[in-house]
Amino acid sequence: MDAETKITIGAKEMDFYTDNNDSYIENYNDSYGGGLVCDHESSMYFDSIFIPVLYSLALVVGLVGNGLVLVVLWKKRIGLNVTDIFILHLSLADILLLLTLPFWAVEAANEWIFGTTLCKLTGALFQINFYCGIFMLSCISLDRYLSIVHAVHMYSRKKPMVTHSCCLMVWFFCLLLSIPDWIFLKDYKESRHRDKKLCASFHLSDSWHLTHRLLYHMLGFILPALIILFCYSCILLRLRRGSQCKQKKRAIHVIVALVVAFFIHWTPYNITLIVDTVQTNQTFNLTNQASCENITSLDVALTATSTLAYLHCCVNPVLYAFVGVKFRQHLLDMLRPLGFTLKVPEGLVSRKSSVWSESVDTSHTSAF
Repeated sequence: MDAETKITIGAKEMDFYTDNNDSYIENYNDSYGGGLVCDHESSMYFDSIFIPVLYSLALVVGLVGNGLVLVVLWKKRIGLNVTDIFILHLSLADILLLLTLPFWAVEAANEWIFGTTLCKLTGALFQINFYCGIFMLSCISLDRYLSIVHAVHMYSRKKPMVTHSCCLMVWFFCLLLSIPDWIFLKDYKESRHRDKKLCASFHLSDSWHLTHRLLYHMLGFILPALIILFCYSCILLRLRRGSQCKQKKRAIHVIVALVVAFFIHWTPYNITLIVDTVQTNQTFNLTNQASCENITSLDVALTATSTLAYLHCCVNPVLYAFVGVKFRQHLLDMLRPLGFTLKVPEGLVSRKSSVWSESVDTSHTSAF
């Protein structure tokens, strides 16, 4: 039996149902209250204004921030350490994800006008870089945890290709996770969206949809969140056991900012998505009495919280780069020929350490 399905693409939660089974549709409509079919007009209006504005802001800020990170890393490419390499791949993933946002903004403001091929390509690219960004954050957390807490270095600075190979394995795993998007994504006219053409997946079973959601919840949030929380909690405890110098206090502040920012951006969206997963699963079983108002409110909440989550791409350069004293020094060194005379206060820049290695004895040196 065909069933209603939903899938998150960009910041939109799009829902579809097949119309070749009249008995199912009749039951489905009855479950929403007397045969009423929601047309999503309110959520469409909200999306058409909210998404283009926020995505345009994210695109500009994110490209500038991540672009500057790549420039600094390229200038200092000979002396890159493990963390720098992970940040390099993180910035690449964030930029590629940001480049898909204009397509979703156009779809929200008008409709999908780019065809099925670009639908598959853009959707898969978004999915690859979404997962890649999350996984790179986890890799950075693990690397810092091992180097600071246990003084163990999984990768050698003298062999950067080993670290790049690890990153490429992450990219390949993310590519595997995007296979369903290459298969199922297509442009589709939805009657309840005023025959608006959308780029979305069209699944045939509620079990596939539920599996897809559970996979996202586990790999896209719960597992990375546990890794990040554990690693940085141990780092905080390790740093607090030593002397409370200015560099150490600064490192603690940065760590707290990293953890807080991650959860501020991603927790609301995942909670909202879990609520939608539960409600959708109940709808599949025809056991939940839902109203169009509740459905619209949930759609608006998904748009707002997912947009907040994707804005984390813009925050990454600030948290992982701009807070680094040495990064600011490298950036100002590059801008000085253009007339910029700002300089970092004396005493803040270590001669051979980053903000992460000033507080504890590690062999990592970094551009950040």
